[in-house]
Amino acid sequence: MENTTEVKVMPVDQPKEKDDAVELLKAMFFAAVIAVFIRSFLFEPFNIPSGSMLPTLLVGDYLFVEKYSYGYSKYSFPGDLIRFDGRIMESQPKRGDVAVFRQPKHPEIDYIKRLIGLPGDKIQMKEGRLYINGTIVERDFKDSENYKDDDIYSVYSKYIETLPNGVKHYIYELSDDGPLDNTPEYTVPPGMYLAMGDNRDQSQDSRVMDQVGFVPAENLIGRAAFIFYSTEGLQGKCNDSDGALAAFKNVACMFATYPQAIRFNRIFKSVNSL
Repeated sequence: MENTTEVKVMPVDQPKEKDDAVELLKAMFFAAVIAVFIRSFLFEPFNIPSGSMLPTLLVGDYLFVEKYSYGYSKYSFPGDLIRFDGRIMESQPKRGDVAVFRQPKHPEIDYIKRLIGLPGDKIQMKEGRLYINGTIVERDFKDSENYKDDDIYSVYSKYIETLPNGVKHYIYELSDDGPLDNTPEYTVPPGMYLAMGDNRDQSQDSRVMDQVGFVPAENLIGRAAFIFYSTEGLQGKCNDSDGALAAFKNVACMFATYPQAIRFNRIFKSVNSL
């Protein structure tokens, strides 16, 4: 009679890799939820693509926008997925706030300007001077400054403008007889705001009624809070296109030049302090 040996099969543990993958997916999901919550209700990053807010904001500034400052509208949420009319938890902007809003004529585009006119105000530009409710706004000349944009130098007159509520901010003027330096008197409708760029002669804003016009309260995204990063960029600094090693030279140039392009003196600066 043959002897038989009984072999017991032990249960095999599930691979650890599967558990790790599940945990990673969970972490990614919760991170995405937190990011969406912060972007929708607290802060949203925004970068400055043009010189319309010179000298306050420079091309290459990256800033955070306070989403809670004016309450929430359908434009507060990513992808405009939540649709409703008006604002909830609404708070009125103050004159002089630098605000991000949806362009009234093209709401898929974000704009950043300074809120100059409040509902009911009468706003007008005459010979380069700002009038609010029939009274000229004080401005004091500070200096002449050169600014290079797309390899073109412009000479600006820099002023400090003092709004009726005491808010002081810098503006740029190329002259006092530009296309936007003489306007009709605008009466700001209820629930609307009149926005202007600090670069008064180089800003498409509410003064261009057929392109922008008054800004509905619903279009406000939030108030500009502080700059978290700023760079001059590397345009034209690393463009050696000659020779077989051109690509390597360009990469090396970027590594060497990039730290010099960062504007460290602007990082963490409050927009209201600029």
